[in-house]
Amino acid sequence: MLHAAFKMKLKPGCAAEYKRRHDAIWPELKKAISASGVYDYSIFLDEETLTLFAYQKLKPGNKADTQKDLPIVRKWWDMMADIMEVNPDNSPVCIELKQMFHMD
Repeated sequence: MLHAAFKMKLKPGCAAEYKRRHDAIWPELKKAISASGVYDYSIFLDEETLTLFAYQKLKPGNKADTQKDLPIVRKWWDMMADIMEVNPDNSPVCIELKQMFHMD
């Protein structure tokens, strides 16, 4: 099984809005993420530090790294930029995490 984990950061006071926006995620964005080979995607929040932890399972041959080129993904990033730490292109600041242990 292929998988990826990374962390992102919310701005103070934005946790409820982040949750609200993800509860209403656009169907076309979900479709694009799935089409890139990502499935079983979860995001968790550490409320103390406002750190988001994301975990994705990836299909073999996935193209998850090409999501940044999709207009729908860039539109989502633009919409989320006011509540997250972002790069100059509005992509979320993502820090990949190294796997240290796995158990099936």
